[in-house]
Order: sequence, then structure tokens, then C-alpha cells
Amino acid sequence: MPREQHEPDEIDFQLRDLVAHMARGIVDHPESVSVSVVEAGNDAVFELSVHSRDIGHVIGKQGRTARSLRLALSAAAGKHRRNADIEIAD
Repeated sequence: MPREQHEPDEIDFQLRDLVAHMARGIVDHPESVSVSVVEAGNDAVFELSVHSRDIGHVIGKQGRTARSLRLALSAAAGKHRRNADIEIAD
């Protein structure tokens, strides 16, 4: 059963901006950070793209940094009674 598509709303854009802000703080090329809304609404998914040399920075050792980014995003989304996840583009 296909998921119902939603148009991004203000909360989706705020969460997108949060992901971008966190990512810019940990990479060497912050100008290359971009985040897009893949799925909007109560189960939002965001795609994080960074410079090829910064992939290791956002993933971290054993995925710890990526896990932390997801945890912070989930906490922010939870304040709005939503779920959210990050996909890291390679």
C-alpha cells in the first residue's frame, strides 16, 4: 500500500533547517551541505547531502555521529508529535 504524500509544512521546513544547521557544524565544507524533504508529514524523511570528503564526519566512527543526528532530530520532531529520520546521500 503506497504512502500518502503530504506537502511540506512549516514544521517540516524547521526540522530540515535543524538538520542542515547541525550538519554544517561538523563538516569541513559547510557551503556544500543541503537537506531536502523526501517525505513530509507525521513520518518525515530528510536527505542530507554533504561534500564527498565530509561523509565520514556526518557518519562518524561506527555510525555514532549519524545516530546522534537522528536522535536530536527525533527529539525535535517529537515535540510536534511527529517522527522523522535522516538519510545520508553518498
